[in-house]
Amino acid sequence: MIEKEIVLGCSGGLFLRDAGAIREKAMQYRCRSELVIGDECYNLRSVLSVLSAQVCSKREALLRCDGVQEAQAILDLQQLLEEEPKGGQPA
Repeated sequence: MIEKEIVLGCSGGLFLRDAGAIREKAMQYRCRSELVIGDECYNLRSVLSVLSAQVCSKREALLRCDGVQEAQAILDLQQLLEEEPKGGQPA
């Protein structure tokens, strides 16, 4: 299991498209991927779980990956979670 402290980077909140992109990235790897905020743990392989995390900008979180491809998963998920989302609200 690998854990890494990260700072979330979505200033305008997290929308469905963004949550879907996070889920798609997590599903690429054979490992469990979770985001821990406070006492709550959110499954990054579930869009509903990602949305329920109520991710906001500059919030500290713990990214946790456990499994065969954990090393690559944690790097890619960290990059995705720390950058400003591209999806945003639909036009």
